[in-house]
Amino acid sequence: MSSAIASTPANTARKTETETGALTLSYAQAAALALSEAMDADRNVVALGEDLGRGGVFGQYRGADGRPLVERFGPQRVIDTPISESTIMGAGVGMALAGLRPVVELRVADFALCAIDELVNQAAKNRFMFGGQGRVPLVARLPIGIWTASAAQHSQSFEAWFAHVPGLVVVAPATPADNYGLLHSALASGDPVVFMEHKELWSLQGQVTPGAPQHVPLGQARRVRAGSDITLVSWSKQVHAVSAAAEALAAQGVSADVIDLRTIWPWDQKTVLESAERTGRLLVVHESIQAAGFGGEIAATVAEHTSARVARLGAPRIPVGYAQSLENVSRIGADQVVAAALKLLQR
Repeated sequence: MSSAIASTPANTARKTETETGALTLSYAQAAALALSEAMDADRNVVALGEDLGRGGVFGQYRGADGRPLVERFGPQRVIDTPISESTIMGAGVGMALAGLRPVVELRVADFALCAIDELVNQAAKNRFMFGGQGRVPLVARLPIGIWTASAAQHSQSFEAWFAHVPGLVVVAPATPADNYGLLHSALASGDPVVFMEHKELWSLQGQVTPGAPQHVPLGQARRVRAGSDITLVSWSKQVHAVSAAAEALAAQGVSADVIDLRTIWPWDQKTVLESAERTGRLLVVHESIQAAGFGGEIAATVAEHTSARVARLGAPRIPVGYAQSLENVSRIGADQVVAAALKLLQR
């Protein structure tokens, strides 16, 4: 495991309250707040996984006071497990079928491959195969994305894999507010949710309003920036690169409509199609490998239902390198987004 675990700065995030009641929280703290609120409201909500006793490897199981959630809820509800992903996921599926609402922590999405049968063949299909007699209200937290200097086995994004599986909901929040709101919605959904937080967003600060009357709905995109010349669609950490690209494009006289998909499945086709039809150009940007990525699904749907011209931008089909120079080849930055957008506008 990379030494980067120990140096993750998520726990040092500030907690300040505004006049409106919103808190300034890190991405990690926002998720911990949502989980603690859900555990307060429902004793059936439990969490299990490796390193939860010390607050999680990224601090995502620590309260805003820095204390691990196990100190508040006890080891029977915040459960430290052995290093066995298939066992962790299998136990979570069993808990869900028995009436609990487990949050299954697998540290990083790369490790979920050790638990793929339990998630894909058991959790996703149970409700269908047994006529709705059983449901699996499970949230699997699988952090995605490039993790600096962590190389090929700790830097992958698998959202397209899980979007392909009937029965799974797939979520990829980009901000602390969405991490908070979408985790609440995932816990309340009643179905298995693959909750994909980005490994390099944990310390990102943002405004979060606790106890908001309506949490972020699953399947509803967020318009980050309104525009009229081109539609830019993304999710997770890449939303921030796309937003920076939109600023650069604006300086060149190009007005970009920026959409954060937030939920990969179900995805907000209505918002994306409306925008693409209006702007006439759509560019989908994601950090994951472009070949067979979910951007292809979006581009194809837009091409089938509108007259817009479409393009994709994703990582090359190579393992993420350990050396910084190699890792950079797999990163998609704002400059690349600008270049791809200008190329599309010329077509």
